[in-house]
Amino acid sequence: MPAIYLLSAIFVVGIEQTVQWKYGAAGILGLLLLSVGLKAKSPALSSVGAVVLALLVSGQAL
Repeated sequence: MPAIYLLSAIFVVGIEQTVQWKYGAAGILGLLLLSVGLKAKSPALSSVGAVVLALLVSGQAL
């Protein structure tokens, strides 16, 4: 069981570092809002986080 927790922690930290490297502080804010909204079961927070991340990703393509 501890190995699963360690692997998931490494995965989460890797995702956070990738988002921060690619999208900066706004990406971290969007990821934070999304994860807090999912944990708190708040559709408003998770939606705002998802929209922030979607705008960052689509802004690169435009």
